[in-house]
Order: sequence, then C-alpha cells, then structure tokens
Amino acid sequence: MSGPISRIASAVSSKRVTPSQVVNKALENIEASNPVLNYMAQHCPESALESAASHNGLGRLAGVPVLVKDLEQVIGLPTRKGSLALADASPEKVDGTVVARLKAAGAIVVGKTTLPEFAIEGYTANRATGVTRNPWNLELSPGGSSGGSAAAVSAGAVPIATATDGGGSIRIPAAFCGLVGLKPSNGVIGRWPTQDWIDFSTEGPFATTVSDLRLLMSVIAGATPGDPTGQVGLSPTEYLKFRNQTPTKIYAATRTSDFGALPAELEQVFRGAVAELSGQLNLQVNWIEPGSLFGTADPDLDWFTTATAEHLVSLGRDWVVENFDLLHPASQEFFTQGMNADLDEYIEARRRRFDYVRVMDELLTGNAILLTPTVAEIGWFADGRLSPDSPAALSPPESYSTALQNITGHPAMSLPLPVMSSGLPGALQITAARYREDLLLDLAQNWERTNPWQLNATGYDAFDSFLD
Repeated sequence: MSGPISRIASAVSSKRVTPSQVVNKALENIEASNPVLNYMAQHCPESALESAASHNGLGRLAGVPVLVKDLEQVIGLPTRKGSLALADASPEKVDGTVVARLKAAGAIVVGKTTLPEFAIEGYTANRATGVTRNPWNLELSPGGSSGGSAAAVSAGAVPIATATDGGGSIRIPAAFCGLVGLKPSNGVIGRWPTQDWIDFSTEGPFATTVSDLRLLMSVIAGATPGDPTGQVGLSPTEYLKFRNQTPTKIYAATRTSDFGALPAELEQVFRGAVAELSGQLNLQVNWIEPGSLFGTADPDLDWFTTATAEHLVSLGRDWVVENFDLLHPASQEFFTQGMNADLDEYIEARRRRFDYVRVMDELLTGNAILLTPTVAEIGWFADGRLSPDSPAALSPPESYSTALQNITGHPAMSLPLPVMSSGLPGALQITAARYREDLLLDLAQNWERTNPWQLNATGYDAFDSFLD
C-alpha cells in the first residue's frame, strides 16, 4: 500500500503539483488542527515557502513537507527541547543528521513539533508549549516523547514528522496514534551529536503505511562520523525491498519485567493478535513468563539508573540546579534521581547491559521474534495522569514495555491493532535480532495486507487526499 509520502513526492516530481502548493496545504492543515491538538512547538511558514519557491522538484522526497521534533537541530531555528529553561536558545547553524538527509532528498521543513521536556516522558506536555492532545481522543495523550510528531501525522497535517527513541519515544506515540513505527538497531541511523542517553537513543521513523516507512528508512539510514558503531545494517536502498521473510520461531510475553498484570482489555487484544500472527505464520507460540529472562536483574529499572545519571551530566549538574525551578515536575523528579545516582550503581547497571544483550541475542538468533504489547496501558491523560486523581509526575516504569530494546540495541516495530474502549488503537510490538529491520518490515507489510488499519484518526483526512 502506497502512502502519502510517496504519493506527494511522485506528484511533485511529475509536476502534477508544485512544492509551493504542497507546502501551502501543510500550512493550512496546521492552522486548522493545531489549535485543538497543540502539536506545534515552532512555526516557520516564511522559510518553508521560500524553500518551496526555489525547489527543483527533484528527490525521493520531492517537495514533501516535514515537521521536526524540537529535540533535533534545524538551521535557523532554536532547539528548545520543550523547556522554559531554553526559551532563549540561539538559532542552529547546522542541521541534525536526519534533518540534513531529509532535506537532501527534497523534503521541506515547515516547523517543529512538541515533546515532553528533554524527551524524558511518555506523554507530551511541558511548561513551555503546554499539553498536546491525541487526535483519536482529545482527553488522552498521543504518547511521548515524539508525541507532537505522531499527533501531526495521525491528523494528516503533514506526511512526515521526525521522531527519536531512547526509551520508547517512537513506539509509544506510534501505538497511541495508530501509526507503524520502527526503532532501528543502534547505529543503523548514524547518531550525532552524542545522545543524552549515550547507548539508548536513536532517531527513527513512523508513518501511516509500511511502504512510507520503507521509503523513510531508505533516506535516513546510514553511518555518520562520530557514531562509534560505524557502518551497520543494510545499505539504505535495501530497506525498500520486500523479500517476504518470515520468522523461524515466535516468543511472546505480556511483559518482560515482572510489573504485574496488564489491563484486562489490553491483554485480550494482545493475545488475540499473537494468536492471529501465529496462525498466519503456522508457528507455535513460546510464552515467556514476565521477569524470567534476566534472573534477579531488571533492565527497566537499570534504564532509569543509567538514563537519569547520563542526562544530568549531559546538561551539566550546575545548569540543572540553576534552572531547577523552571523545569516540569517530571523533569525535576528525573534529574533528582540523577543527582542521587551512586557511581557504583551506575557502573553496575552499565555492566549488566552486556548480560541483557547476550540474553536477547541468544533468544532471537536466526529469524526468531519476540511479541509484546507496545505499551502496558490503554492510554493516559494528555497531561500525563494515569487516572483522574493521580498527579502529573514522572510515569512509573510499569506503564511501559519499550525500554528493553533501547538497552540492548535490538530493533522493534509497533504495529496498529483494533481501537480499544479508550478510543485509541491497540499496538503489537515485534522485536527481532540486531540489524534485522528487513525482517520486521516484511512482517509489518504482511500484517498490513491481512489486517489493514485505519490510516488517520477519525475525523481527519490523509494529507494526500487533496490529490484525489
């Protein structure tokens, strides 16, 4: 199934529409839907229209409008990272790696999207831009930290919005917004500058269709100077190829950490998807008990130990202390954990990472896959509360199912499932061996064919509908 990204690029390349017409359409969409959803962190209509007017109409993403998560650098725009403390940040002089590759392929930046402060949360609300809402249900969050980007794509405002993933930040909003999202293996998309969470974070794509996801991977994949991983994975254009690869073994778990039972409705939807995929592939499911993979250690808890300490040092302890009162309550809690980190505990968590990688490498050898829910809730409120009476603070680790793959570096895909009682789609997470994005993309493409999903939130048109 083709998607809006490829359709728009084709229409521009064939001169059916001009880049200026496409950019104007994006600006109109943003003006119409952003006041309700609040996914925009920065607007730049003048520079977008100037780029469109001088565009040559060439490239794999010719004239396609893109919104950039306000964690990534765009020439001429400040990178505020959702923080009041960075309100006076200077305009950037260079583009980030992915932004540069999107532009080189012909895409046009039309603005920047919202995120939780410093990308540390699974909901998108901060003190600088306020609360971002999910187009499927305005009371609920689009997830995070790439929530503004996911809301914009799901609402059909733009065909492309960038995303990053250090603890689930591609997969969580993809799940809550009904998108297909891929966190690639570490290094498949070259990482520079150094990530705040050094070994956990990567950029990656989500889209409404698998063909668009493949197209984005073909543009943004590849090594970059400064990333210690070097050249890994397929050559970029290989991600376009469908090989109809299937797994040799299926593992499944309601959770990988022993954080208790899933909500009943979510577990039912998840088990139904596992059974259906098992039937389609004619493979028996090997169920794994939560908490049984890693002995007494817990990668989800080690994620917090490591990420909070590394992020504190990335920003600078003195800077965090000086600006503490400007920070969102979740950020204050996050950095307080970092300030209280014990060096021995941090190093021990770093060393245990090797054990986790070995377990996952052995589990997923060959073409084995692991099925889990993408998230462990059917949704949470737009301001981050899990219930009407709970505070909007740092979300507990038991709400998530995504940190393991960031710790081990394995690729993971989130696929849309039927809409639940929350009004949000369910989601299935598939994890494969390192650098097997090709297997995940083939599985996703077959799932899309047999279990087609609603491409945009109810009440919103696909971006490319104006071509019809």
